[in-house]
Amino acid sequence: MQGYLSIGVFIDGGYYAKVNRALKGIENSIIRVRSLFDFISTRLAKSEGVDPSDCQITEAHYFRGRYRVKDAYDKHLLYNERRFEDTLIENDVIFHYKHLREVEKDGQVQVIEKGIDVWFALEAYELATFRKFDYVVLITGDADHEMLIRKLKALKTKTVLLTWNLTDVDATSPLLKEEAGHHWELSHILEENPSLKKGLLYKLKELPGDHGEGLF
Repeated sequence: MQGYLSIGVFIDGGYYAKVNRALKGIENSIIRVRSLFDFISTRLAKSEGVDPSDCQITEAHYFRGRYRVKDAYDKHLLYNERRFEDTLIENDVIFHYKHLREVEKDGQVQVIEKGIDVWFALEAYELATFRKFDYVVLITGDADHEMLIRKLKALKTKTVLLTWNLTDVDATSPLLKEEAGHHWELSHILEENPSLKKGLLYKLKELPGDHGEGLF
């Protein structure tokens, strides 16, 4: 048992967006950022035997590729992007963006997101080194972050992998789960606690002209 717990949260924006798209398709809902953060701090406080007021997320970072403004406007993404950024700002989340680019290959347009995973890993490791977090929570399912978790463990930083698998396609990498000291799979947690799900989700109201693309 310790007196105060400092938590750093790092969100893989591409993964987070996939979860929200799946939730929108299944339940017309998305994740409430504040409720998710409260869940993280409350669960860690309980596991460590400290008062929830002494278990705080001291930093939260969000990493994502996004289109340049003209492309985002043409694709009807600007409103949703700005609305989500407002949510991040309200919850003191620092966002990190790199531009996406589109490449045509074999008659199909592919979206290229380059460097985000590396930036995510470097920032998480550097901040864990200097901030001395008691816990780092990684919201991702990407196998590329296996080495990040290994490096965090070498710093003796407790690491939580938080995932929400809603389809088989988005299943978390087994290597990532094996490496993580703690793995919280929300689909399993919410099965055991249905009331928690209601608090974690925000029911969407469709707005005129809201295409729902690139949502949150």
